[in-house]
Amino acid sequence: MKVKKDGVRPNVAKRILFVTEAFGGGVFTYLTELSNQLVNDFDICIAYNLRDQTPRDFESFFDPRVHFIRVNSLTRSISPSKDLRAFKDLKRIAEDYKPDIIHVHSSKAGVLGRLAFTGHYKKLYYTPHGYSFLMQDSFALKRALYWIIEKAVALTHSTTISCSPGEQLASEKLTKRSVLIPNAINTAALDDIIIRSESERDKKKFSVFTIGRIDTQKNPELFNEVASLLPNMEFVWVGDGPLREKLSAPNIRITGWTTRGSALREAIDNDLFILTSEWEGLPLSLLEAMYIRKPVVVTNVIGNRDVVENSKNGFICETASEFVSAIQKVRSNPSLSIKITNQAHEDVLESYNIKLMAHRYSELYNS
Repeated sequence: MKVKKDGVRPNVAKRILFVTEAFGGGVFTYLTELSNQLVNDFDICIAYNLRDQTPRDFESFFDPRVHFIRVNSLTRSISPSKDLRAFKDLKRIAEDYKPDIIHVHSSKAGVLGRLAFTGHYKKLYYTPHGYSFLMQDSFALKRALYWIIEKAVALTHSTTISCSPGEQLASEKLTKRSVLIPNAINTAALDDIIIRSESERDKKKFSVFTIGRIDTQKNPELFNEVASLLPNMEFVWVGDGPLREKLSAPNIRITGWTTRGSALREAIDNDLFILTSEWEGLPLSLLEAMYIRKPVVVTNVIGNRDVVENSKNGFICETASEFVSAIQKVRSNPSLSIKITNQAHEDVLESYNIKLMAHRYSELYNS
């Protein structure tokens, strides 16, 4: 579990330790892009555990100078014995690596990491990527417990970095030490995929897609209901997950877990993006769909509504019937679709590009 001493770059001024148990999906992409942007100026180590959607060849996504330490005790579910072991493992990793900056990601690593590291490191940061107390699949009492835990752990010597304006509002209710650095995407990499994929597309009937884990957060029941109401359109769920049986409409195709390149090619190959989530941080899949000029129709939750302005660069909906109405409006009005998608593309380019996000993090880490 120790970092190889000869792997640390002595000529780099500062060392960053990233910690996450959510090493898949949007958090994985976020860490990939941020690490690759910062690795010229920082020595970076990622303490992680695998998830079902973690790419098998995940190290190939990162610059070879990034170090990795797998922490098997760091799990998503609550387990007193494993959590105590993870607490000790994280302290041991930090003692060995001697980071100047520690940045913990997602709720579980956020709690354990802040408790393990507070008081020992001046620069300790936490990004929720969607607070647990916003999870709609939990009972009110359970969400209240999550809020109390977040409030208590926020008293540690740490700073919360929110990934969306809505998440920042929630952070400000927990702590005075919070800053906003919105999530962002690598637009240059997307441009390359777009160029390589354009010639491969075969025109077919109008198709609607989403990307993500098929779980309660992404609300597959609502996705299925919308698909059932539009039987003449094809619906594609790029991903997999424990609730795939909820996607029973005959016009739904589930890709299963696939490579990031294949997922993006699916996005390019389909016509309209929807996100039926119950809660979000700031979804990278939404930013990517907007950048590649796909009309977007999303639920009215934190993260989605921070990016989408209704009827300006996308559509915000509450019910299945509203989703159907928005999809049909886009389908029947090409000029409206072009206007909205061009605006969405420009909004992402201006405010949500990875160069801007990396610059903001570099300034914060060096402050």
